[in-house]
Amino acid sequence: MDEDKALYPPVDPFKAGALGCCPRCGQGKLFNGLLKVRPSCTNCGLDYSFVDSGDGPVVFVILIVGFIVVGAALWTEVNINPPLWVHFSLWIPLVIVLGLAVTRILKGLLIALQYRNHARPGEIDRG
Repeated sequence: MDEDKALYPPVDPFKAGALGCCPRCGQGKLFNGLLKVRPSCTNCGLDYSFVDSGDGPVVFVILIVGFIVVGAALWTEVNINPPLWVHFSLWIPLVIVLGLAVTRILKGLLIALQYRNHARPGEIDRG
């Protein structure tokens, strides 16, 4: 990642990540579609080639969405005891919608934090 020489006001990485905005200017779009990252910012031209979110956001999504859905399904089973088809019709769409929404938010947040903290791949110090 090249050194950023442009003068832009500081952008809150949590707000930029949650809204899917550029981590440098806070105005341009970060995503091209639902989860695909654009090649560069549409507003300030920041090159997004430094972006490497990997599997980090997905791990947190699995834990968060799994906790919410499994807890709600268990509560529903214990207190209401609906038929099996009700469980399928409730929890499968909820997992899909929550999973995609939370993945987009966490992926944007991770990218914004990578930019703010100048994250790059690890290097071995050879002394």
